[in-house]
Amino acid sequence: MTDLEIWIVIAALWLATFIARSGFWLAGHRIQLPQRVQEALRYAPACALAAIIVPDFLTYPTGADQWDFSWHNPKLLAGIAATVFFQWRKNMLHTIMFGMVVFTGLRLMS
Repeated sequence: MTDLEIWIVIAALWLATFIARSGFWLAGHRIQLPQRVQEALRYAPACALAAIIVPDFLTYPTGADQWDFSWHNPKLLAGIAATVFFQWRKNMLHTIMFGMVVFTGLRLMS
């Protein structure tokens, strides 16, 4: 690719990102989403978080394309422990700290 082509690609990606991120902001209140769509969007952050975290909990550290449900997976065990801790304490900051301590401990023990 030439320098000009690279700059054209950068400009096109910038424009696409700008339009995608500011579309609703620029439209303001002129766009009204149906109630059903608004209710469905309430679950979008949880779904996105699950889509990012769950594969990380279940994949092998070496990057193999296999799931690791074994008791030797420190990420999975720490995730389960953090989930139980959150159900008990209902405090996100303490849950993050607890999960990291459990993960570090399990990783150092193996």
